[in-house]
Amino acid sequence: MTEYGLRANEEAVDLPDRADATLRFIGTIRTPWKDRKDCPRQGSFDGPDCTLELDDIWQPALAGLEARETLEVLYWLHKSRRDVLTQNPRHTGRITGTFNLRSPVRPNPIGLSRVALVRVDGPNLVVRGLDCLDGTPLLDIKPDRCHHSA
Repeated sequence: MTEYGLRANEEAVDLPDRADATLRFIGTIRTPWKDRKDCPRQGSFDGPDCTLELDDIWQPALAGLEARETLEVLYWLHKSRRDVLTQNPRHTGRITGTFNLRSPVRPNPIGLSRVALVRVDGPNLVVRGLDCLDGTPLLDIKPDRCHHSA
């Protein structure tokens, strides 16, 4: 399922073969990180510029975003395991349940980051604050409900 194995004392489950929903990827995320070990644990507004490359058909859907300071970005953590029940995070060394973590390892590996919008460039958004691998499929973009400039 993935290149990442279990850490000490972690527990996984055999998942049933079924699909409950269909998602439409709207683009690809470009970041400097090629391997999970290089990704930051949390994104930061002073992090590197990253690009949300939307498929051209979605460019009209970006209208008005240029007035925003921050956005919420949802993405599909396509290289993550989906069968892990308990995890042993490196930063704590204590076993805890998957739903008690923001780890990318989860039954539905949906990532969520609040990002700073640097600029809109055609069908692309340059942002800061991501913490995902280069090539991550983009699911959705939402205006940040807490912060806007327009």
